[in-house]
Amino acid sequence: MQVKLTLCAGAALTLLSGMAIAQDTQVVRIGHVAPISGAQAHYGKDNENGVRMAIEDLNGQNIVINGKKIRFEIVAEDDAADPKQGTAVAQKLCDSKVSGVVGHLNSGTTIPASKVYNDCGIPHVTGAATNPDLTKPGYKTTFRIIANDRALGSGLANYAADTLKLKTVAIIDDRTAYGQGVAEVFKRTALAKGMKVVDEQFTTDKATDFMAILTSIKAKKPDAIFFGGMDPQAGPMLRQLEQLGMGNVRFFGGDGICTSEIAKLAAGAKTLGNVVCAEGGASLAKMPGGEAWKKRYDAKYPNQFQVYSPYTYDATFVLVDAMKRAKSWDPKVYTPELAKSSFRGVTSVISFEPNGELKNAAITLYNYKDGKKTPL
Repeated sequence: MQVKLTLCAGAALTLLSGMAIAQDTQVVRIGHVAPISGAQAHYGKDNENGVRMAIEDLNGQNIVINGKKIRFEIVAEDDAADPKQGTAVAQKLCDSKVSGVVGHLNSGTTIPASKVYNDCGIPHVTGAATNPDLTKPGYKTTFRIIANDRALGSGLANYAADTLKLKTVAIIDDRTAYGQGVAEVFKRTALAKGMKVVDEQFTTDKATDFMAILTSIKAKKPDAIFFGGMDPQAGPMLRQLEQLGMGNVRFFGGDGICTSEIAKLAAGAKTLGNVVCAEGGASLAKMPGGEAWKKRYDAKYPNQFQVYSPYTYDATFVLVDAMKRAKSWDPKVYTPELAKSSFRGVTSVISFEPNGELKNAAITLYNYKDGKKTPL
């Protein structure tokens, strides 16, 4: 009987000890939102991979905040690149009381979602949405760690006018907040540089047939086309340009078309060689930790890299760095520290302007050589 009691007592002590350890571990949940379904799912999965990789790395650091061992978890949501779904998902994350959010991907979803996050007091950091209007309301919960469309659109227009000496351009946009925004900046800068805009056409972010608008543009004989939109449209557009005999027309676009996926979507069209696109930030080779990080990413997520995962990785670390400095994962407590960030990440040293924009944002121009995205 004595032996049984001793064993029971020992088991009870072990159980209590295990409970104490469990109680000392605090789960902190970080939301992520992007399109995981639909034509832009390849971007969304890449973004989500960046957050998952960051959380795995953070959990390997055995972080302690305010005496509690922290275990981070991702709460991943799909906004399908739809503004209504984006705000619904944002409210869902607010209701579930996540400590912070990385996202969204599209400007058209991020801008309306930013008000939801502001109203519930949860900070969000986007590494992908580039429309300048995102930071116009001045929400203290909105942060961007990538260059905005002012930098992308003007950088491309400067290159077209100053380096390539192009004289005429036609402009197409997909009527989204992102597509319209970056096209407007390109147009404004191109006109200021003395280029002539010979045609303006519009499509949607669901279209795949552009023969009518490209035929109209062909009649105007532009030196170049600027497309404000994403690669599911740019790929077919490049194929159709080739079919129409427009193989000598340069093709410009922002980060929405600046992916490895566009080479597959163009399906061997020689017009891929006419593409010049811009991304916020340095090329992977010039990022402080870019190439080493990319090797780890590719080992974990083969053939899934697109554009923004280094930024969503850094965005996750930036949120946690602010929590550590504030000694709290409570958004009300650590959000002011987020604004004071000076975090040395994979992409750059991340610090913010008073409106939440990234300080000293860089851009990189790319073209496609032998089907591979190459920094200019």
